[in-house]
Amino acid sequence: MTSPVLAPAALRRVVLVVAALNLAYFAVEGSVALAIGSVALLADSVDFLEDTAINLLIALALGWTLARRALAGHVMALVILVPAVAAAWQVVTRVSDPVAPAVRPLVLTAGGAALVNGACALLLARVRHHGGSLSGAAYLSARSDVAVNLAIIAMGVLTAVTRSGWPDLVLGAVIVLVNGGAALEVWRLAGEERLAARALAGEDLDD
Repeated sequence: MTSPVLAPAALRRVVLVVAALNLAYFAVEGSVALAIGSVALLADSVDFLEDTAINLLIALALGWTLARRALAGHVMALVILVPAVAAAWQVVTRVSDPVAPAVRPLVLTAGGAALVNGACALLLARVRHHGGSLSGAAYLSARSDVAVNLAIIAMGVLTAVTRSGWPDLVLGAVIVLVNGGAALEVWRLAGEERLAARALAGEDLDD
């Protein structure tokens, strides 16, 4: 069954709320990550900033054509790589001397991140079919972020047991892979939209 068409103004309101939530928690999580020296938490905070940019882009692109939305989707796929690069750099610079982050603030902050991302995923689930590759990508990103947050909590428990900084570094590397996979998925969705735009324009798709 085809979903009813959502008014652009309603979709814009949803993504702007999601953008605001992400921006607010970026400040919270980034501050805690710097204070306790957590690589994984820092990478996740940058991911909140990435999601802010994604949802702002959706709000701006609602009136665009399929072709322009596909181009925006490709740009967004590249944006998703930013937190992956940030996490990779932190892993490289700290691998020679991994220090265990403070566990309690790490777990509490990651738990808050899971709640925020879960709320964003629920909001975006209702509109993910109404903004093309853009809203679909935002929903996929928020959903995968919840899994990352839960992994950070588990890592905090492991850190408390081992008193080692290695779990934090290893999870930082995993976040790099997760964001890389998200970028590929967004690129695929945008490619489908580009093909749809070409089909509507009457172009030969075998070229």
